[in-house]
Amino acid sequence: MTASFHHLVAGWSATLRATLKWACLLVPMAAIVGSLCALFLWLLDEVTTYRVTHSSLLFLLPLAGIATGLLYHWFGRSAEGGNNLIVDQIHEPGGGVPLRMAPLVLVSTVISHLFGASVGREGTAVQIGGSIAGGFVRLFRLEDRAVRILLMSGIAAGFGAVFGTPIAGAVFGLEVLAVGRIEYMALLPVAVAAIIADWTCHRWGIHHVPYHLGFAGFPDTTGDAFHTDPLLLAKVGLAAIAFGLASLAFAEGVHRLAPVFRTLCPIAWLRPAIGGVLTIVLVFLAGTRDYLGLGVVPAAPGGGAIVSFFGAGDFTWSWLWKLVFTVTALATGYKGGEVTPLFFIGAALGHTLAGLLHAPVDLMAAVGFVAVFAGAANTPLACTLMGVELFGAADTVYLAVGCFIAYLCSGHSGIYLSQRIGVPKIRHPLIAGGMALRHARTLLQNRK
Repeated sequence: MTASFHHLVAGWSATLRATLKWACLLVPMAAIVGSLCALFLWLLDEVTTYRVTHSSLLFLLPLAGIATGLLYHWFGRSAEGGNNLIVDQIHEPGGGVPLRMAPLVLVSTVISHLFGASVGREGTAVQIGGSIAGGFVRLFRLEDRAVRILLMSGIAAGFGAVFGTPIAGAVFGLEVLAVGRIEYMALLPVAVAAIIADWTCHRWGIHHVPYHLGFAGFPDTTGDAFHTDPLLLAKVGLAAIAFGLASLAFAEGVHRLAPVFRTLCPIAWLRPAIGGVLTIVLVFLAGTRDYLGLGVVPAAPGGGAIVSFFGAGDFTWSWLWKLVFTVTALATGYKGGEVTPLFFIGAALGHTLAGLLHAPVDLMAAVGFVAVFAGAANTPLACTLMGVELFGAADTVYLAVGCFIAYLCSGHSGIYLSQRIGVPKIRHPLIAGGMALRHARTLLQNRK
């Protein structure tokens, strides 16, 4: 009895020590990430407002691109790897994630938004999280298993704080590593990091744009709203195929166009100037500036923006314009991220498909919002949870179906080529579990 009691106490003691160790790592790391995300979001609001009121800044976008290119040319080195570097370091810890990644990507993204590049913010937040986590790894000289957990927690912290979706951020930190597989070893650390980072960001006074989804189901024979209507679910499934194809078009557009620009301009720091000039041309072709920057709220009443797609209006081709603007910016080297533009593309495409399918506009915009991202990032569970956190739980079935089908229809491609294939989406003789997504793409392209 005494020996059993001692073993029990020893087990509790070991658990307590491990808990305290991880608390000492996760709490300050997440608080720093949340604070930097708050600073980042505040700066984005400030520069976006300034850009809208000073429209001539757009014509300086090529020079701004050269400035950010030179920043990475002089100081970037391995930090140029961005999100893919972080994912690689989680799979195979080695050189680490440099601390300079955080200030470099923060400054470069703010510059990009100030002058009108069509980029997002998720990439910046994830890189801030990974960079700060990498700093803690070097400070405490952690073993490989702890390195992996802390880097995943950094990703979750950045993602959860920048979007105000901590649960989605936690699952994203686990799900983004491998297509079709989730590792649960870091489940509690990523949740703690995401929640603390989101809380810290909020305590700094940062408030996220609310999205209003009024649809909550059709009434059944008793008058109560049921969560699933078969016909509407079929329409959502049909739209989800289009969302998945849009995800594929976006990811492949960036991956295929980037080498073309590298061939046209071998000087990396000069390449963004091409994207800046092309963005100016695209603004004149589109006849609007709706597709610059994040595009969360309209720059002018009636303009195209994410919040606009949940209501009435004619935004038929807005999704395609935003896709072209963003692919151009990212393929030429502007820093930021892909996710908020993907939200724009998905919500705009959902708005368009709602009219064609005679479905509720706000529901289809919401499904498109998360489903296009699910297909592009290969993270259907995280995106479903994001939909619940942003829009409420009443339409969970539609959100989940949209994300799951879009994920399957986006193929073995994605915006993060360092993802490993855990479980292939379809059986293919060239695709095996464990290979990186970039390797799978290369094999499939060479076969063609």
